[in-house]
Amino acid sequence: MFYALAEGKIDTEGLSYVHELQDIESLNQRALRGELEVTAVSIHAYAYLADRYALLPHGASIGDRYGPRLVARTPMTRDELKGKRIAIPGFKTTAYLALRLYQPEFEPVPTPFDEIEDVVVEGKADVGLLIHEGQLTFGDKGLHLIEDLGEWWFQETGLPLPLGGNVVRKDLGEDLIKTISRHLKASIAYSLDHRAGALDHAMKFARGLDRSRADTFVGMYVNDWTLDYGQRGREAVRLLLERGADAGVIPHRVQVEFVAD
Repeated sequence: MFYALAEGKIDTEGLSYVHELQDIESLNQRALRGELEVTAVSIHAYAYLADRYALLPHGASIGDRYGPRLVARTPMTRDELKGKRIAIPGFKTTAYLALRLYQPEFEPVPTPFDEIEDVVVEGKADVGLLIHEGQLTFGDKGLHLIEDLGEWWFQETGLPLPLGGNVVRKDLGEDLIKTISRHLKASIAYSLDHRAGALDHAMKFARGLDRSRADTFVGMYVNDWTLDYGQRGREAVRLLLERGADAGVIPHRVQVEFVAD
């Protein structure tokens, strides 16, 4: 998404962007402290940020019939998940919210996202909730798929699962926010139009994935949904946060605010 911004491929009209690469839960926590002007966050975390940040219309990671995956050493059913120790990538991740909607009764084991497969293999947790590359690599370690929460959500709602988005701090003011939004859209469009160069850039952060799998993973979460949520994507955000509040996972109703394009 940020290839064109990072490599100076587009005109940013005098604005400079400092890139900081961190896992999503760390970014969620930094946004909760209001540290970042613009950042990727989990849609779940946005529920706690809506007073200070607005969702940009560009930069979403949306799972269209795929998403976070529950895996274990042996097959099990949804009911058998009750009471199990499940390694999760963070309490503010959308994966955790979706899991709570799917099966509310379990013991969460907070774990860095890139260690979850190993924690399950080693028996330190019964089940793992995989985000990022683990969605493609769990079979290499002999783990079994219990449920793809993106597919489950689609069967429940007919909508894609909005996992992450980009937010901007409202105190930057309307004019600057619109400029930032325009730059981000241009960066994403450039990357989609120059996929090979963008993938070269992304491979620096691929954490051991070969190029073929990295290309598959990028295609899952950087696509036409990323250019704009569209009506269905916006509806999915609102419904997910509404369901989270109904279930008591989110302790309040969320007024979702998108930046005007």
